[in-house]
Amino acid sequence: MGEIYPSLTQCALVAGALKILLFPAYKSTDFEVHRNWLAITNSLPLWEWYYEKTSEWTLDYPPFFAYFEWIMSQVAKLVDPAMLRVYNLEYDSWQTVYFQRFTVIITELLLVYALQMFVDSSHGASKRVAQVAAISILLSPGLLIIDHIHFQYNGCMYGILIASLALARKRSTLLWSGLLFAALLCMKHIYLYLAPAYFVFLLRAYCLSPKSTFQIQFLNCLKLGGGIAAIFGTAFGPFALKGQIPQIMSRLFPFSRGLCHAYWAPNIWAIYSFLDRVLIVLAPRIGLSVNSGALQSVTRGLVGDTAFAVLPDITPRTCFALTLIFQIIPLVKLFVQPTWDTFIGAVTLCGYASFLFGWHVHEKAILLVIIPFSLIALKDRRYLGAFRPLAVAGHVSLFPLLFTPAEFPIKTIYTIFWLVLFLITFDRLAPASNHPRFFLFDRFSTLYIAVSIPLILYCSLLHGIVFGKNYEFLPLMFTSSYSAIGVVGSWVGFLVVYFTS
Repeated sequence: MGEIYPSLTQCALVAGALKILLFPAYKSTDFEVHRNWLAITNSLPLWEWYYEKTSEWTLDYPPFFAYFEWIMSQVAKLVDPAMLRVYNLEYDSWQTVYFQRFTVIITELLLVYALQMFVDSSHGASKRVAQVAAISILLSPGLLIIDHIHFQYNGCMYGILIASLALARKRSTLLWSGLLFAALLCMKHIYLYLAPAYFVFLLRAYCLSPKSTFQIQFLNCLKLGGGIAAIFGTAFGPFALKGQIPQIMSRLFPFSRGLCHAYWAPNIWAIYSFLDRVLIVLAPRIGLSVNSGALQSVTRGLVGDTAFAVLPDITPRTCFALTLIFQIIPLVKLFVQPTWDTFIGAVTLCGYASFLFGWHVHEKAILLVIIPFSLIALKDRRYLGAFRPLAVAGHVSLFPLLFTPAEFPIKTIYTIFWLVLFLITFDRLAPASNHPRFFLFDRFSTLYIAVSIPLILYCSLLHGIVFGKNYEFLPLMFTSSYSAIGVVGSWVGFLVVYFTS
């Protein structure tokens, strides 16, 4: 089969040119976070990295990401040594801005390579479908907003994830899939949300015999276990020798933070928070008691500052239990049917469960669901039906990250263009399913997408015109609640598809 156009390389070049034009755009506190990490890893001995706290933006990623920052700092000192001074807080010379922005583009080449691996692992007619899915990820509004404007390095890490998922497609490369995912966990611990699906799949497909679940392949277990131990030993070993593991864990898992992030992630707790707001108004009429001390803190998402005025407060233990329950459900099918499609579905559903029920979930974590789901969204029209509301809800939920007027046309026009282009293309490419579709769910998806345009207009423009600076929480609440409905609806729809396919 000849080369498919446009190629990923061509798309990456065009996208890279656009991203360079965005260098002067708004940047969040995450820009200073990563500048500070460059300074910490370059200026201080290894043993002080996880103790340094001159800035409030302390190092709170696993060691492989710290090593990654150290490598970039070796180039940074040739560009502007002042950015590597720990006490030089909020430093953002144009050299610093351009250097950090450029490193995001360069490291994102790993995503391009991984997506090409995914396309090359497909064959026949499915290769064209895989190419379209890959391009949709490469040009994702989520990555554009989060990495290239707001500022983070998600592109390269999702590249590692997709490479790992592509390697899982062949039995001969299952070991490398597991080891690559272990390395990813040592870069960013948020991927622990997906680890249960990897554990079950590798256990069933690599460590146990294909003929019998009671027959253990000991050599495979030894290779996988030894490889993972070596990777984690390389990452955490030097710190373990100094007795610093408890300090690192306290940085990686700060459970003192509130249930909701400063921006409500579109999950179950956003709906719960919205319901609490409604009950505050209705409480006097229906005789409910109101916790007056929680009225000023409810849903603000500050550290240790999430309390509800009417509904019961949620604990980290409750979040963990709900997340675990809804992850175990799809893992049962994965254990019984360890195919690649089922594995990607289980990875996606593990992402859903952790996003919907997790503690202090960031809205940016929605990409943990959108990106793996994109790889199988074109399997048939039922999969696509569940994907559509997720694509709209997930990307719209990111809009509050960019609240400056200059970025409004960029995020809005680019996201709408992406949604129209790829949802129409996906609709043409997705084959019919052998199973009946759900009429009501299809209508929900259409109506849900139609509501997004007036919602964006109200939250971004009309609210300020009508209310000025009053009721500033309303646009965020409406955006998060609307997006949460879409994510929850998509999750329910995909659960049905997953278990009936």
